[in-house]
Amino acid sequence: MDIRERLYVSTIASDATEIAERYGIGIEIDEFCTASNMEGEKFEFNDHIVRKKMASAHRHILHGPFNELFPAAIDPEARALAYKRFEQTYGLAKRYGISRVVLHSGYVPYVYFKSWFLEQSTEFWKTFMSDKPRDFHIMIENVLEDEPYTLAKLIEAIGDERVRACLDVGHANCSSTLELTEWIRTLGPWLSHVHIHNNYKAYDNHNPLGEGDINMNAVLDGVRHCAPEDVTFAVENLECAGSLVWLAENGWIRGEEHVPYRRIQK
Repeated sequence: MDIRERLYVSTIASDATEIAERYGIGIEIDEFCTASNMEGEKFEFNDHIVRKKMASAHRHILHGPFNELFPAAIDPEARALAYKRFEQTYGLAKRYGISRVVLHSGYVPYVYFKSWFLEQSTEFWKTFMSDKPRDFHIMIENVLEDEPYTLAKLIEAIGDERVRACLDVGHANCSSTLELTEWIRTLGPWLSHVHIHNNYKAYDNHNPLGEGDINMNAVLDGVRHCAPEDVTFAVENLECAGSLVWLAENGWIRGEEHVPYRRIQK
């Protein structure tokens, strides 16, 4: 199975553009994970960087902001802030011609009862997507969830083909005692995107794929059997070259082969 045509690299990696060009893969833009980067002088600075990075690849995903943004917030003002920031993210996606956006679920253990989180999040995302075009898609990512069932119920309750799940296997490994195979089996029907990086469970280090206690071959094989055929993957490392070598050595991509890419309009 060659996943390269569905593979992205996160721009948190210092070598993201080099690797995207070398392997002909996509990039996932992470410069706006901090919401204030979408405004004023910070936006002008990051916009220049992002456009240069986008020119290195022919496929793009945008990762939206997540710090202090909670769709199920008990305080209406906090929920309104999340809505405002996600609307700004949609505006950015339009500006860059990107149709797929990753957004965090915002679940916080010991703060939200899961029943509250499910009810309030369903209402939030339905409202958010109600005025969005048919070709705009969001992928809701797990972070602090200790199980996959609530996120699966959320996607099912929203009932919108444009709203799918993003499984972050590193987050799941740190936050849950369940096997990753259970996460994949449960979220499989709703999976659109998978963040792949490794760790040793104690801390979310974003290690290269071969450095940690996650059996990454089992993860990729599980996704192959449980998720839709068009599911995509993003490598999330501070340096990603080692992970691409690992993917090639383990038969998930066929090594280096330049693929022409289309430069975006400035």
